[in-house]
Amino acid sequence: MSFFSWYKNHLTRRPILIQSITTGTLFATGDVIAQQFVEQRGLESHNSYRTLRLGGFGLCGPSTALWYRSLDRFVTIKNPMLGLVTRVSLDQALFAPCFITTFFICQALMEGQAKSQILEKLGDVFVPTLINNYKLWPAVQLVNFHFVPLNYRTLIVNCVALGWNTYLSVINKKSSDKVNDKGEKINTPL
Repeated sequence: MSFFSWYKNHLTRRPILIQSITTGTLFATGDVIAQQFVEQRGLESHNSYRTLRLGGFGLCGPSTALWYRSLDRFVTIKNPMLGLVTRVSLDQALFAPCFITTFFICQALMEGQAKSQILEKLGDVFVPTLINNYKLWPAVQLVNFHFVPLNYRTLIVNCVALGWNTYLSVINKKSSDKVNDKGEKINTPL
């Protein structure tokens, strides 16, 4: 049995679980790419806790899978193109800002940052990250929502998100370093 057959079989039986595992794995992989290829840290200085934090974030919520199911269920516009544009618009107007905010807050909490540090981080990274989101994701979602069956949409997003997760990891690290360097004591990171 090929990997794709195995994946398809398990995805059909347990879509949320399989999509969560895939998302967690690709978030962790994005961090490994960020640390080893972008930041060029080397294996001896690889921050495994950081990789676990990002992977754990991906595992903890099947948010995209549930979101895509909700969009398909509640956006029932008869005109297919209008329905497509509505789904993508809702995805980008509602889900993207919420996801970006949740990502940075969760990472900051797991790093043990204080409330003031979290707010500073969000102030620094939210708008630039959202702008970069809008440079990539609307086009991806137009193709994804139009051509890809519901159960495979998270997989498509996860494949594209490998690069996006690398970007998020780098941005999160730079922002955390900036707020932590201001001298506030932080708790021991997870």
